Amino acid sequence: MERKLATVLFVDLVDSTALVTGADPEVVRRRVQTFFDRVSHCVITHGGIVEKFAGDAVMAAFGIPQAHEDDAERAIRAGLAILDAVEELELEARVGVESGQVVAEDGEATFATGEAVTLAARLEQAAEPGQLLIGPGAHRLTLGRVDVEDLGPVELKGVPQPVWAWRALGTNGSGGGRTRTLQAPLVGREAELELLQNTYDRALRDGRAHLFTIYGEPGVGKSRLAHEFTEVIEGATVLPGRSLPYGEGVTYWPLAEMVKCAAGIEKLRAFCEDEAVADLLGLASGVLEAVQAESSAQEIAWAAREWAQRVALEQPLVLVFEDIHWAEEPLLELIEHLATWVREAPLLILCLARPELLDLRPAWGGGRVRATAIELEALPREESEQLVEALLDGGELSDEGRRALLDKTEGNPLFVEETMRMLAEEGTESVERIPDTVQALIAARIDRLPAQAKAMLQRAAVIGRVFWASALERLSPELESVEEPLEDLLLRDFVLNEPRSSISGEQAFRFKHVLIREVAYASVSKSARAEHHEAFAEWLKERAGDELLEIRAYHLDHAAKLTAELNGSVPVELQREAAEALAEAGLRAFAREANRTARHLFVRSVELEPTLRRRYLAARAADRLSDLPTVSREMEEVLAAAVGEGDRWTQGRALVTLAEAILLRRADVQAAEEMIDQALDVFERDDLAGRFRALRARASIAWARGDLAKEEQVMLEALELAREAGRKDFESEAADELASVYISRLEFDRAAPLVEQALLLAEQSGSAEARGRALRFAGQLHLQRGELEEAEAALEAAREHLSEAGAAWSLGRTLNFAAWVARHQGDARRSERLFRESIRVLAPLEDRATLCESQRGLAELLLAEGRVDEAERFALAARETVGPHDETSLSTTSMSLGLVRAAQGRDDESEELLREAYDRINRTLHRSGQRDALAALAQFLRERGRDDEAAELEDRRERLLTDAESAARIA
Repeated sequence: MERKLATVLFVDLVDSTALVTGADPEVVRRRVQTFFDRVSHCVITHGGIVEKFAGDAVMAAFGIPQAHEDDAERAIRAGLAILDAVEELELEARVGVESGQVVAEDGEATFATGEAVTLAARLEQAAEPGQLLIGPGAHRLTLGRVDVEDLGPVELKGVPQPVWAWRALGTNGSGGGRTRTLQAPLVGREAELELLQNTYDRALRDGRAHLFTIYGEPGVGKSRLAHEFTEVIEGATVLPGRSLPYGEGVTYWPLAEMVKCAAGIEKLRAFCEDEAVADLLGLASGVLEAVQAESSAQEIAWAAREWAQRVALEQPLVLVFEDIHWAEEPLLELIEHLATWVREAPLLILCLARPELLDLRPAWGGGRVRATAIELEALPREESEQLVEALLDGGELSDEGRRALLDKTEGNPLFVEETMRMLAEEGTESVERIPDTVQALIAARIDRLPAQAKAMLQRAAVIGRVFWASALERLSPELESVEEPLEDLLLRDFVLNEPRSSISGEQAFRFKHVLIREVAYASVSKSARAEHHEAFAEWLKERAGDELLEIRAYHLDHAAKLTAELNGSVPVELQREAAEALAEAGLRAFAREANRTARHLFVRSVELEPTLRRRYLAARAADRLSDLPTVSREMEEVLAAAVGEGDRWTQGRALVTLAEAILLRRADVQAAEEMIDQALDVFERDDLAGRFRALRARASIAWARGDLAKEEQVMLEALELAREAGRKDFESEAADELASVYISRLEFDRAAPLVEQALLLAEQSGSAEARGRALRFAGQLHLQRGELEEAEAALEAAREHLSEAGAAWSLGRTLNFAAWVARHQGDARRSERLFRESIRVLAPLEDRATLCESQRGLAELLLAEGRVDEAERFALAARETVGPHDETSLSTTSMSLGLVRAAQGRDDESEELLREAYDRINRTLHRSGQRDALAALAQFLRERGRDDEAAELEDRRERLLTDAESAARIA
C-alpha cells in the first residue's frame, strides 16, 4: 500500500436512459462499448489508467502506479479529449477531475481511495452536459496551463461544505512544462550566461553547429536560464520545442513545434515550402504517422538538417530542445545528427535535460569538439535571499518565516517560487506543507526509480534526513544487500555520502534535498511507517544506547501515534517504552534549557503513560515558558495528586509554582503568601533548591507590597541558601533581586557590584535564562543611571538569551525596559514598537504585574505624541490590569491616567490621581517611583501657574538622591 498525490477523473454519459429506451440492445451495447473504448483510449494515451467501469460511468486515475509531475494536466487534457470523442459519437458526457492524496495498492493493482476520488465523482455529477469541472487541487496543479472559467463555490451532493470549482475550457502550450506563477529577475547564473554567449559567438564565428546541454534537477532553473539567454541575443531566429512525456506520435514533436513556429515567420516561409522539407511540414501538420510510415528516421534526419541549414543561412539559428530526458531515441539521434552535419551555417542547439538523460544515453554529446555541457546547482543561500526579496516585491515576510522558507527550499528557484505562491494564497508563513506542484515534481522522479531503490529511499525517509546503511538493512530484511540500491540512489543524485557519522563505525548518508525526504516519507503508508519507526528505534538502541536518546524517543513516539491512529490503541510495551524515552529526552531538553521541546516531550509522555513525576515535569515546563493559565490548571491537579500520594518533594514545588502563578495572574498576595508558608512547612530541611524557590517567591510578594526592607531580608537569606547548595544560577538570581531592591531605592553604588556578580555567576552557570535575567538587571541599572547606550546593548543581549530559553515573562519585562530606553533616546517609533511587543508577549500569559506597566508606558508615550484618545485607552487598560495589592504599579497607573486627564482638561480628576500616585508610593522605599510621581505632579502644577507648590515638590525630588546616598553610606 502506498500514499500518492494523484488525479482522479470521472466521466459519465448524459441521459443514458434515453439511449437505452426503445433501442435495439445490440445497438445500444455497441454504442456504449464504443464510448468505453474512446474513453479508455483517451485516458491511456495521456498516461492514465482506467480504474473501473460502473454502469455508464468511468473512473480513471493519473499518477497511479507511476506518478508524473503533470498528472493533473494529463487528466484535464484526457477529459477534454473524451468530450470531443463523445461528441463525435453523437452522445453527451460530463467530466469531473480532482487531485489530492490517495491510498493505492502496491504493484499493478490500482484501487485508490481518498477525498479526491469522492470530489471528482461529485464534480462530474454537478457538471452540465459537455462540461469538465475541476476542483481546487487540480486547479492548483495546473495554474497557468489550463484555461478555466471560475464557477465559485459549488454545492456538491454529500459534501458538507461548498467546493470551489472551475470549468476547464482548454489547455495552452504544448504540455509538459510549467508556467511561472511569480516573476523575478534571474538571480546568479552570470557565469552560465557568459558561457552560453561565448558558445553562441563561436557558432557565429565558425559558421558551424554547436551543441550545448544544460543539466539540472527539476526546478533548478534550466528553462529560465535558456529564456534569459534567448531574450538578449539579437539578429537570430530562436525556435523552441518541448519533448512530451506521453501521447501518440510524439517522437518528433519538438521538431514539429519548431517547424510550425518557423512557418509562421514570413521571411522563413519559403524555406518551409521547399520540397526537401515536405516530410517536416507533414509532421508539423499532424500527419506524423503517415510520414513515419513512409520515411525512415535517416530520411527525416536528412530533411531536418536541410531545413535547419537553410533557415540558419538566412540568419543565425538557435534550436531550444526542452525536456529531452523524455525524448525518444530517434529524436536524440536526430539532434546529434544536426550537431554533427550542419557545417556551413551558424546553429546553436540548446538542450535542457535532467541528469537521468545520461542513464538512457551515457555518451550524450561525448566525442564532439563542438559540444558543451553544464550542470545547474542550487543557488547559494545569499542568492536565494535575493530571489526571495525580489519575489516579495515590497511585501512582508518575517525573519523567522524567511529563514524557514530558505531552509525548506534549499536554493531551488522553483521550490522558492512555488512555496512563496502557496504562502501568499493561504495567507500564512508556515512552510510545513509542501506545495502540490513541488510534491508532484519530486514524486515523479521517485516513481521512476527501480523498485528496490524506491523502497530503499522510502525506508531511509522514515529514518530521517541522515540515515545509516546498516539501519536500512534492519528495515529491509527481504533484501540480500542494500549496497546496489544505495549505489543507484547515489548515482541518481537522490542521496549523498555523509562524511561524518554520529554513530561510530556506521556509514552515513543524507538526502540531497530535504523535500526529497519529505515526499518520499509522505508516500509510505501509515502502517509501514509505524513498523519502520519502531524497527529503527530498536536498531538505534542497540547501536547507540542512550547517546541518541532524543532521536529514539522521536521514532517511538511516531510509531505509537501511527499505531493509535490506525488501531485505536497502542501495545502496552510500545506505550511504556515510548513514554520512558520521551520523559528522559524531556529532562535532557530541560538541562539545555530547550523548554519548548521539553514541554512537548513531557506532555507526550503523560499522554502515553501518566505518572505524578511526568505530570509535574510537564507543568514545570509550562512554568518555564511562563504559560500561566496552563501552570495554574495543571499544577492544581499535580498538587492534589502529590498530597494523595504523600510526595512532599512534588507537593512543595507545586505549592511554590502555584503561588508564583497566583501572584502574577491574580495579584492575590495573601493567597500566594499562604501557599509559600505551606511549602516551607512541607520541604525537608536539606531540600535547599525547594526552599530557595520558596524564598524567591516570598521576596516577590514583598516587592508587590512595596516592602523593600522585607524583600532585602528574604533575598539575603536566599543568597546564603544558594551558596550552600552550590547553585550558581540561584546565586546569580539572588544577587539580581538584591540589586533590584537597591536600584529602586536609588542606591546605585550598592547595586552595581551585585549586578557584576550576577553576570559573572550567570556566565559560570551556563544557563541562558540566568544570563538573560542578569543582563536585564544590568540594563535596568544603566537606564536609571542615564547610560542609555549601555542599557540598550545589555537589554538587546538579554532578549536573545531569554528568547532562546523561551522565558516569555522575563522577555516581556525586558522589552518594557528596552522601550523606556528608546523613549529616553528620543526614538518614539521604536519605543512604541517595543511597548506593543511587550504587551503582545505578556497578554496571553494573563500576567498582571508587568503587563500593566507596559500598558501605562505606552499610554504615556502616546500622550507625548499628542495621541490622547489612544493614550486614554491604554491608561484605562493598565488600571484594569493592575493587581489590588501591587503598590508600585497602583501608583504608576494612577499617575499615567492622571497625565491623560490633565491633557483632556479634567484638572480636578487629574490632580486627585497624581496625588494618589505620590501618596501611595511614598509609603514605600521605592525612591525611583517617588521621583517619577513627584515629577508628574510638579509638571501639572507648573502648567497651571502654581509655581511655589511645584518648586517645593521639585526640591523634595532632588533630596531623594541625597537620602539614597546617605542610606547607602550607613548600610
